[in-house]
Amino acid sequence: MDNARRRRTTWPVRAAASAAGAALLVGGCGAGGDKAAGPSPSASGRSAAPSTSGSPAAASGGGAAATPTPTPTPFKADPAKLPRTRPQADALAQAVVLQPQAWGPGFRAQRPAASAPGTVAVLDAECRWQRGPLPSSVLASSSRYSELPGTGGKGTVKVTAAVTVHSTVGAADEQLATTLEEALRCREQQVRTDERISQLASVATPYGQGGNTYADDSVLEIGSYLTGDTPQPYRWNVARLGSVTVAVAVMGAPGRTADELTRYASYALTTMLSRIESELGGKN
Repeated sequence: MDNARRRRTTWPVRAAASAAGAALLVGGCGAGGDKAAGPSPSASGRSAAPSTSGSPAAASGGGAAATPTPTPTPFKADPAKLPRTRPQADALAQAVVLQPQAWGPGFRAQRPAASAPGTVAVLDAECRWQRGPLPSSVLASSSRYSELPGTGGKGTVKVTAAVTVHSTVGAADEQLATTLEEALRCREQQVRTDERISQLASVATPYGQGGNTYADDSVLEIGSYLTGDTPQPYRWNVARLGSVTVAVAVMGAPGRTADELTRYASYALTTMLSRIESELGGKN
């Protein structure tokens, strides 16, 4: 782990270097992933924001876009460091997922602060987010729910960081395919008892396309977040490196600008991807 600690000093550098590319994806509109901003007793959620007319989602007509076979990134995991058991995978997930303070000054944990151990988010047949037991294809999944309290007339921003460690690359790839289809199956989804997301659209961006120079594959979902009667921007992005997926959700609030939300999403996504590289012996 000494090598891992030394590699962690490169996270901010890598995040800054790749943030511009990630911003093209998460910033055009606004993360195996968990859409939750924090689960209710029976549900979990996520987040994204309406796109402008020049966004990838708008260009695709608001639906899943057909894409060619993705080209793998230069990232190469050290086979000896790949988790093979659920405890090993859980340790990796905890090392990668963002804690509240990692989002920036002023952020704090929501209540609850994390997903239940040994569970994963599932969108049921009625378009409600639930926590379910880990399937055989998932070794570990962890979600952390944070928020930036509102001040000076600005509302509270809710965010989620999630990491899912899959048993194979194919299983991780399947998660992104499922994510891409969810917005088509459920244009409106229940997040919590008093929270929902609507007008959803999704788009896939494989490595080497659309500014994606940082992940094997990525899916962006955008829409509106509703709590009460006033919709706010919602953005949710899932990215994959090998058999590990990370997800970032940012829910807008009154007085928060699109640029502000984009900065949070871009930094969180690229930081977690850099942590995967460091933990698994990727690019140096």
